[in-house]
Amino acid sequence: MNDLTDPRSPLPEWIVDAYDVLCTSCFNSADEEGVQSVPREKALTVLLTAETLSLEPEDANHALTRLLERGYVYAVDGELRVTTPETDV
Repeated sequence: MNDLTDPRSPLPEWIVDAYDVLCTSCFNSADEEGVQSVPREKALTVLLTAETLSLEPEDANHALTRLLERGYVYAVDGELRVTTPETDV
């Protein structure tokens, strides 16, 4: 996740772990418009119930906030979507 070619700011490892859980659990299937999105409340539930994480509600909320602030996800109409970094072809 902390790839030197990634233009996004690096995050603490526990937040990267939360991001990985979200990507695996929530953002692996696109909707009818080809967009991967999930309601924020569902994302919080996924983080709180993930067996690989031990987060308190405040921690899960903080992780989502940091992911939003750093551009790893963005919000549209109350739903979170993954920001896909552009890659050189």
